[in-house]
Amino acid sequence: MKDILLIAGFALAGAACAGLAGALVLRLVRRRSVVVSLTVVAAVTVTAMLAGTLAVAQAMFLSPHDLWVVTVVVAMAALVSLGTALVLGRWVVARSRALARAARDFGDGGSFSAPDGAATAELAALTGELAATSAKLDASRRRERSLEASRRELVAWISHDLRTPLAGLRAMAEALEDGMAADPARYHRQIRTEVERLTAMVTDLFELSRIHAGTLTISPSRISVYDLVGDALSGADPLAREHGVRLVGEEVEAIPVEVDGKEMTRVLANLLVNAIRHTPADGTVAVAAERRADAVVLSVTDGCGGIPDEDLTRVFDTGWRGTEARTPPAGAGLGLAIVRGIVEAHAGRAEVRNVQGGCRFEVTLPAAG
Repeated sequence: MKDILLIAGFALAGAACAGLAGALVLRLVRRRSVVVSLTVVAAVTVTAMLAGTLAVAQAMFLSPHDLWVVTVVVAMAALVSLGTALVLGRWVVARSRALARAARDFGDGGSFSAPDGAATAELAALTGELAATSAKLDASRRRERSLEASRRELVAWISHDLRTPLAGLRAMAEALEDGMAADPARYHRQIRTEVERLTAMVTDLFELSRIHAGTLTISPSRISVYDLVGDALSGADPLAREHGVRLVGEEVEAIPVEVDGKEMTRVLANLLVNAIRHTPADGTVAVAAERRADAVVLSVTDGCGGIPDEDLTRVFDTGWRGTEARTPPAGAGLGLAIVRGIVEAHAGRAEVRNVQGGCRFEVTLPAAG
């Protein structure tokens, strides 16, 4: 028993010395490539085995011939082990280099394509993470391009929408100044109308900028959906009468919600104005509210004839106005973008879908407890 413990002690001492030396070398080359680190690890493993075996052989007082035989056998085994470790290490490094090249490609704006061939579990997991990140980056790039296109369209439309009323205001002001206005009172009323129109546009821009900047603050309070819809219908009734459109709100239930009454009234008002402007005379705009599980769904259905399927995903984009037939006589396409921003600030969602004869805008909000 004593001999076994002595042999174990010599083997441990030899292997420990080699291990400590290898740890020091590995620390010195920790900033080098993976090839160098794998080579050091393989060399340390083989050297530790070799040092432990030779230490035990020396302690056993073998004859010079036997000691030489043991040394040769262990050295050959060490060389084979070291060569095998290096070959396998090169395969791992080659796979990691291919993975690095693939990652560099999608980092430069391309898409990630996993290298062919089998890989270790760690590299396979890293490949999966890079593929998921590539998909997220691709979606982010598409959103960025879409937002940039929307911004360009918005700037162009705002410039056009501002130029027309400003030119009219200037012409009317000059006519009044020169005393050329046959009916100054009418000119004053028209100027006020145009100023109110411009004020509404600037207000929408300010609201949208707060939404995009994340500075929109809401003050939720418990309120009935019935009251919200009633206020919105009262505000939209004059516009509906002007366009000859019937407003219907008979299917509204008195469901409580925790929302900012002012902001949600603006949401419903924007939806109703949008629906009235796109519904032909003698058409109907219907408002409904119902409870579904833990949510409250407000809907506004118009008679616009429907939205093309390819445009359904863009309806709530900033500056979107749709086809020429759906382009309103005023506004910059901000109303529905504001609707989505306010609804999402309430942890809800805004959606649109086509129905028979028109489309239905739905606002889903969490129900009050």
